Amino acid sequence: MDINIMRSIVTVLSLLAFVGIVFWAWSRHNKDRFDEAAQLPFKEDEPEPPTKGSS
Repeated sequence: MDINIMRSIVTVLSLLAFVGIVFWAWSRHNKDRFDEAAQLPFKEDEPEPPTKGSS
């Protein structure tokens, strides 16, 4: 097999992987999950309850 054929195959596989990731990221099925994850830095942490025995 010629090296140029191997390069072509790798290029096509990389393009297909990229297109698959783009479709996955922009699918409506994942929108709610991604919106929730985008808000995580802005959520305030709940204070931890005091433990017994701490001074």
